Amino acid sequence: MFKNLKYDLPAGLVVFLVALPLCLGVALASGAPLLSGIISGIIGGTIVGFLSQSHTSVSGPAAGLSAIVLSSILKLGSFETFLLAVVMAGAFQIVLGLFKGGFIANYIPSNVIKGLLAAIGVILILKQIPHAVGYDKDPEDDFSFSQADGENTFSELLQIFNYFSWGAIVVSMISLFALVYWNKTRLKDIQLLPASLFVVFLGIFLNQIFKLYLPNLYIQESHLVNIPKFEGYQQLLVLPNFSEIGNHDVWIIAFTIAIVASLETLLNLEAVENLDPEKRLASPNVELLAQGAGNMLAGFIGGIPITSVIVRSSVNINAGSKTKLSSIFHGIFLLLSLLLLGPFLNLIPLASLASILLVTGYKLTKIELYKDMYSRGYNQFIPFVSTILAIVFTDLLVGVLIGLGISIFYLLRSNFNNPFVIKKETLHLDETIRIELPNQVSFLNKASIQDTLWNIPENSKVIIDATYSDYIDQDVLDIINDFKNTVSGLKNIKVNVLGIKSLYHPEDRIEFVNVLDKATQEKLAPDEILEILKNGNERFVNGKWAEKYLKQQVNATSFGQNPFAIVLSCIDSRTTTEHIFDLGLGDIFSVRIAGNILNEDILGSMEFGIHEIGVKLIVVLGHTKCGAIIGACNHVKLGNLTTLLNKIQPAIDSETTFTLNRNGSNLEFVNKVSEQNVFLTIERIQKESPLIAELETAGKIKIVGGLYDVETGIVNFY
Repeated sequence: MFKNLKYDLPAGLVVFLVALPLCLGVALASGAPLLSGIISGIIGGTIVGFLSQSHTSVSGPAAGLSAIVLSSILKLGSFETFLLAVVMAGAFQIVLGLFKGGFIANYIPSNVIKGLLAAIGVILILKQIPHAVGYDKDPEDDFSFSQADGENTFSELLQIFNYFSWGAIVVSMISLFALVYWNKTRLKDIQLLPASLFVVFLGIFLNQIFKLYLPNLYIQESHLVNIPKFEGYQQLLVLPNFSEIGNHDVWIIAFTIAIVASLETLLNLEAVENLDPEKRLASPNVELLAQGAGNMLAGFIGGIPITSVIVRSSVNINAGSKTKLSSIFHGIFLLLSLLLLGPFLNLIPLASLASILLVTGYKLTKIELYKDMYSRGYNQFIPFVSTILAIVFTDLLVGVLIGLGISIFYLLRSNFNNPFVIKKETLHLDETIRIELPNQVSFLNKASIQDTLWNIPENSKVIIDATYSDYIDQDVLDIINDFKNTVSGLKNIKVNVLGIKSLYHPEDRIEFVNVLDKATQEKLAPDEILEILKNGNERFVNGKWAEKYLKQQVNATSFGQNPFAIVLSCIDSRTTTEHIFDLGLGDIFSVRIAGNILNEDILGSMEFGIHEIGVKLIVVLGHTKCGAIIGACNHVKLGNLTTLLNKIQPAIDSETTFTLNRNGSNLEFVNKVSEQNVFLTIERIQKESPLIAELETAGKIKIVGGLYDVETGIVNFY
C-alpha cells in the first residue's frame, strides 16, 4: 500500500482542500455547529477510510442529508438529542451490513449510475461558477436546486452579474488554463505536485501579488477559505443525550438517517467503482459496516451523519490516488488544519477550489458520455437523462429515485415486449412455432406470454421450451397449463411442453413429432427437399438446431419409413450427415463409404430407395481434406484399400487446373479432386442406372452434388 505514497499523499491533500469548505458548508446548511462538519470529515476520512474496502471512495458529511439533519434537529429540540439519533443510525447500518443488506447495490441500473455521475458533473459546474467569479453567498456544498437562502441554482447564476470579483475571475481563469494544459507541460512529471495542488498554491501566490501590486484585484477574506479558530478540545466534544433513548422520534429519525445514508452510500460506491480506472470492487456490506462505525463515532463526539460522497471521491480519482490511503490522509489533514493550519489555509481563494471542481464536473459530464448513452437506445438514454434532470432540479436521492422509477418502467416494458424468443421452424412441410423461455421467468412476463399464446392461430403446432429456465413464476406456470389444457384444445393446437424443472412437478407433454409420413413425402418436390437440406445446414452452422424428440421419433418411425433423400457421403468421422443437415430419424437414407465412391451395391440401394420407398433426391456429398482423396493423390498401396482408392483415379486425372504439386500435401489440389470425384460419381449414376436417369429426365427426382467444408461446416451444393 505504501509504495503508492507518492500518489496518495498529494491526492489526499487535494481532496482535503476541496473537502474542508464542503464540510463547513454542509454543517451550515444542516443547522449544526460548523465544527460538527469537520469532525465528520475527519472520521469519514480516517475511520471509515481505514475500515472500508474501497480504494477510491471518500466519506464525510453530505449535502444530501442536510435537509433531514436540519428538520431532525428542529424536531428533537437539541443538537445533543440529534447526536443520539446519529449513534443509533450507525448501529442500524452495522446491523444492515451484518445481514448482507448491501445487495441493494447490485440492482441499481448502470444508466442511473451514469446519470448520477453526469448530474453531479452538471451541478458542480452550475454551482461553482458563482464561486469562480467571486460571488460566494451560497455555502460551498449546497448542491440542492432550491437553496436555503431562498435562491435556486439558476437564480444564483443570475446574481453573479450584480457582484463579482475581477481578481477571482483572473485566478479561476488562470487556474482553469493550468488544469487543462497541465499534461502538456513538464510539470506533470513532478509526482508530488498534481495539477490541482499546483492550482491551490498558484491561487495563494496570485492573490498575494494582487495585494502587493494590484490592490484592485485583491480577493477579500469573504472569498477565501474560512476555517474557524480552534479554541480547545471542549469546543470539539459534544456528547449525545442518552436520556432520550426512549423517545420514539429519536428512533424514527435514526432509522430514516440509516436508510437514506445507506442508499446514498451504496449509490456513490457503485458510481465511484465506475470511475475507478482499475475497476476495483468493494464489498457493499463491508462499506455499510464501515459507515455504521463512522456514524456511531461521529454521534458520540459531536459530528453530523456521514456517507460516501461522490464529489470528494471523483476529485480523489481525478487527483491520481491509487489506494484508500488518500482518503485517510485527507482526514488527517482535516484534523491538522483544525489544530494548526488554519491561518495558512485561510489564504486559499475559493476561486481556486471552484476551478478544480469545474474541471472535475466537466470530466463527469462529457459530451462523449451523452453520445454513448444515446447510441445504446432510448431504453438506456431516457432514464439516463431523466436522472440527470431530476437530480439537478431536486436533490441527489430524490433524483435517483425518479431515475430508478423511469428505468423500471422501461424494464417492465421490455419484459412485456420481449421476455422470450419466438421462432418459426419449417421441418418438411409443417411450420412449428417455437417459444423459448428465458432463464428467469417472473410475474412481469405473465401478460406478454399470455398474449402470445392466446393469439396463436388455430391448427398450429407449438413448442414451449423451458430447458434454460431456472425459475418460472407460478402465475406463468398457470398460464402455460391453461393454454395446454384448455385453449389448445378449443383451437386444435398441438402443444409440446418441454424442460420445466422437476421442482415445479411438471407434466411434459409431447403431442406431435415431426417425422416424415407418406403423405408428406409424396407432396414434397425435389427442389423443396433440397431447400430443407440447405436450411438444415444453415441451422447446423449457426448452432440453432431444431428439437428432434428422438425418443418419440423412435416410436413414430417404428411403423415404417418414408425418407425423402439419399445421401452418398464419406465414411469420415467429421461428416455425420444427419448432423450436417440437422435431420431426424427417418428423414434420409445415409450411404457412407471412404471417398464417397460408387459401386453396384450402392447403386442398387439407390434404386431401391427411389423405386420402392419414394425417395426424390440423391445427394453425392464430398468434403474438404478427405483422407481417401489424399491417399489416392499419394498413390497409396495398402491391401484392399488399393482397390478402393483406384476408383478415385479418374477424378485425379480429370483435374487439370494444377500442373505442379499434384499430391496429397497440396490441399487445394485435394479439394479440387474431391469436387471432380462428386461430378464423376453423378455422371456414373446417370450412366449406369437407366431407372434413375429416366426418373431424373422426367423431373420426378433430382441428383445434386455438394462439398462439405470441415472447417466451417458449410455445404456448398453444385
